[in-house]
Amino acid sequence: MGVSKTEGFTEEQNEIANLFKAMSHPARIAIIQYLLSVDSCICGDIVNVLPLAQPTVSQHLAALKKANIIKGTIEGTAICYCLNEETIALIEKYFKGISNQLQNKCC
Repeated sequence: MGVSKTEGFTEEQNEIANLFKAMSHPARIAIIQYLLSVDSCICGDIVNVLPLAQPTVSQHLAALKKANIIKGTIEGTAICYCLNEETIALIEKYFKGISNQLQNKCC
């Protein structure tokens, strides 16, 4: 079985894996944490808090947006980003399910 073969897995398993893949870089985690700490922001604000160049931050934002972890709205010449509440709820539901199953196990 090839590493990229996904047909043998459920839609949910593939969806969760894609979300985790999109979040699998410390810069993307930092972006998510920054978005949680502010009411709204633009790309320039994010560039100011990360040790990365603007094009690199834009690539990370694009990866998060492609996975629907963040969403952006255009305001003038800037894009304001925020977390996608539906996707965050899906991630929360996934970990809640794990937590609930662990409570019924012993080792």
